[in-house]
Amino acid sequence: MASGVSAAAKRAERLRKEIEEHDHRYYVLGEPVVSDQVYDALLRELSELEAQHPEIQTADSPTRRVARGLLSGFPTVPHKVPMLSLDNTYSLEELEAFDARVRKLLRVDEVEYAIEPKVDGVAVALRYEEGRFVLGLTRGDGEKGDDITTNLRTIRSIPLRLRGARIPATLEARGEVYMETKEFDRLNRRREGAGEKTFMNPRNATTGSLKMLDTAQVALRPLRVFVYQMTDARAQGCETHLEALERLASLGFRTNPDNSKALGFAALRRYCETWTVRHASLPYGADGLVIKVNSLREQERLGATAKAPRWGIAYKFGVTEAETVLETIELQVGRTGVVTPVAMLAPVTLLGTVVKRATLHNFDELERKDIREGDRVVIEKGGEVIPKVVRVVPGGRRRSDPFPVPRRCPVCKEPLTRDPEQAAVRCENFLCPAQVRRRLVHWGSRGALDIEGLGEKTVDLLVDRELVATPVDIYDLTAKELVPLERMAEKSASNLLAAIEASKKAPLDRLIHAIGIRHVGSTVARLLAERFRSLEKLSLADAETVEQIPGIGPEIAASVAAYFGSAAGRKLVRELLARGVTGTAPERRAVPDTGPFAGKTFVLTGALSMPREEAERRILDAGGRVTGSVSKRTDVVVAGEDAGSKLEKARALRIEVWDEAAFRAALDGAGVKR
Repeated sequence: MASGVSAAAKRAERLRKEIEEHDHRYYVLGEPVVSDQVYDALLRELSELEAQHPEIQTADSPTRRVARGLLSGFPTVPHKVPMLSLDNTYSLEELEAFDARVRKLLRVDEVEYAIEPKVDGVAVALRYEEGRFVLGLTRGDGEKGDDITTNLRTIRSIPLRLRGARIPATLEARGEVYMETKEFDRLNRRREGAGEKTFMNPRNATTGSLKMLDTAQVALRPLRVFVYQMTDARAQGCETHLEALERLASLGFRTNPDNSKALGFAALRRYCETWTVRHASLPYGADGLVIKVNSLREQERLGATAKAPRWGIAYKFGVTEAETVLETIELQVGRTGVVTPVAMLAPVTLLGTVVKRATLHNFDELERKDIREGDRVVIEKGGEVIPKVVRVVPGGRRRSDPFPVPRRCPVCKEPLTRDPEQAAVRCENFLCPAQVRRRLVHWGSRGALDIEGLGEKTVDLLVDRELVATPVDIYDLTAKELVPLERMAEKSASNLLAAIEASKKAPLDRLIHAIGIRHVGSTVARLLAERFRSLEKLSLADAETVEQIPGIGPEIAASVAAYFGSAAGRKLVRELLARGVTGTAPERRAVPDTGPFAGKTFVLTGALSMPREEAERRILDAGGRVTGSVSKRTDVVVAGEDAGSKLEKARALRIEVWDEAAFRAALDGAGVKR
């Protein structure tokens, strides 16, 4: 009997190694040597052997890639080494400035760079112990991520056991999980045929797949991975980044065959210019190149800021355009009641993403560009900016009337008001269902109170069951109410309630931002939190007191005072405090009193490639102030694309105007990074 088990164990191990070899050839090298039938027969034999002899099963067996049953959730785990994001650059001039900074810090005349296509996917950390895959994490906030090990095991280009010689005792690789464009299209066609909702783009589909609780369904998704970093490469004897990638490939990982290197900026520039055109032919979405100092010793010398390494940068390809048909214009109601037109498009691929909708900004823009339903239009997407309609194709118009400015809310049917100063059409009904849902989603979003589990689907369930109508109602929820809900088991309900409880002591600026006061974004919320240090004190302040805060103008001050002076505002504060939702006062921040931004007041207008909140924060960190309206006290207006009345007013008042390139150059000059 013992000899039978021993023979089965030896045969099972031979089968595992043979299957792993075929997995590596097929999913990593793309060079299969056996048919699917032969592969399936090997896997079937191994599965039968393990079923007959459970004692010979191993955790890393190919038969154990797919877990049985539903996962209970994704616990958060700290990263051993923070997963920092790279700074972005959108022009060769900015890239040249990056090269100059690197050379200056290293005191060298020329730097060798490693270059990799920037795959549009989801970053993950893969941890191995004694050669076995033991943990897989999402990036999360960079300091900690979600444990999605079970789902990552289903991706066959991720080795469950490392191969080759000199397998390290511990190893962590960083990689990008993604879907190829054709496979994504096939997935969407299958979903459409089954009457299921299609995904917006491959990255969205990848993110959703990795967070599914049914691992068997994850295994059906066409997920792939490229690894792009070894966290302790120097300790593994590597001297360069590309050498580390070669080492990872020798251990069984899949690395990008288009990785390359360039010595000096001239070579780097030529490479970027080539890939600006070439990237469109890649089988996956890539919106840029990742550029890193190749020498690991030089990387260590350069170090990192709190948010990003100094040795690397993401060079984003410029704006890309595509033509398609604007089929219909739909109206969208935001959490502050602003009604905006949205273009619903005939699907078109742009930067590796299938685009079906695009922003039209506001009704003034709609009229100025004379965009109508049925028009053939040009859309564009640059960097991280969402797709937008640029112009109508000459001769591409069908017969249709101009789209009218709505008079009533498309959701609650209440009359709309128009704010000519902001080109905004607004629903003033605070109880409008669309606003209620968006306010609740915003309340729990990462930019606000970051309540894990309180996303759109959960909010829809809670509102539909009439369990919540205001943010206060969130703090009255009970497990008895939550557990019966669809997709909400006891553990999920417990996790959500714990996250809600933790949000009571979230940073005060996040609480203020979550409330959703008009003109109050994360930057203004931070200024208010630093000045008043409690929600109760802020709620008692008048407009004159608020306006005394550097960086806050009369329009924002009036909005803050009006909100907390209203019956709804007073009630919200009273009920939040009664439930212990107080927020935590921030640490006092030292503001620079010297430098190019010190003491200056800025206004941002139009579409910028960097998120608005990031731009505001970087101005504050450089000693500047940000306000929402242009006045004689404004020093600089930063004008992005499609800037409107604020830009016109700035020119009339002869205020200095910067485009985004000038703004980024000034930030670099001030030494302010992400």
